[in-house]
Amino acid sequence: MNRDEILEKVIDIVAETLEVEREELSEDTNYDDLGADSFDKLELVTALEDEFGFELDDDVLETIATVGDSVDAILKAQ
Repeated sequence: MNRDEILEKVIDIVAETLEVEREELSEDTNYDDLGADSFDKLELVTALEDEFGFELDDDVLETIATVGDSVDAILKAQ
C-alpha cells in the first residue's frame, strides 16, 4: 500500500473517529485543531491498528500531531 492509499484510509478513519467531515481533513490537519484530546487520540490509534492489522509503537501518542504524522507512523510500522 502506498502513501496516498494509506492517507485516504487514515482520513476516513479520522473523520469517523473524531466525527468531522472528511472534506475538512488533509495531511496537514492538526488533531488539536479538531479538538481531539488524549482519549480521542488513543481511540484513533486503536482504530488505525485495527484497520491496518499491526500495533504502532508505544510512543506514537506523543508523536502524532497531524494526519500526516499518522501516515508516517503506519509506514514506519509496516
